[in-house]
Amino acid sequence: MRIDAVAWDIDGTLVDSEPLHHRALIEASARFGVDLADLSPLAFRGIHMEDVWSSLRNRYPPTLTRTAWLDEIESRYIAGVGGLRTLARARETIEQLHSAGVPQACVSNSSRRIVNTNLATLGGLPYLRFSISLDDVTHGKPHPEPYTMAAERLGVTPVRLLAVEDSESGVASARAAGLRTAAIGAQMAGRVDWLIDSLTEVVDIVLSQVCAPSGATNT
Repeated sequence: MRIDAVAWDIDGTLVDSEPLHHRALIEASARFGVDLADLSPLAFRGIHMEDVWSSLRNRYPPTLTRTAWLDEIESRYIAGVGGLRTLARARETIEQLHSAGVPQACVSNSSRRIVNTNLATLGGLPYLRFSISLDDVTHGKPHPEPYTMAAERLGVTPVRLLAVEDSESGVASARAAGLRTAAIGAQMAGRVDWLIDSLTEVVDIVLSQVCAPSGATNT
């Protein structure tokens, strides 16, 4: 079955943002008198910020609100935007798919402020039909709602929409919504339809269908 459109995750898929997300969390927490140096840099990779807050809530002062906590984190992230870098061939791949007439959108588990910051780092990408942020849904990834919404807005059957992800929660969201999935990273082996080594392989998957969706690593 052909693929009619592509839905891109952003953090860790198009933009190398995970280090900045972690630094913003550490710095914001220090601002509130909490040392999170014990956390792994990838402790909350792809995780809904509501779940991050729930996981860490008991470590913060009881007077700290979720709104103040999140605002501080986002402000520090945006202040550090100069250190963001796009991942290899990300923009080129999106441009190639656009030239081939393939509709594309972004589906993120970050807030609108962060999504807009990341898209600006990518150069705005006018080739994208729209972006979905955490502020646009009731339930973030791994719930299927973000990708279900993407399929509806793109006007495609979920099984004909390819999600490109880098996290377990993102893949779980896409699969639950009925999408097919591609991801970079050996840790995703057996969990996605296509395991890829480069974003440019997405072009082959969509345009030529040379890779059968078997869950095997493609080279």
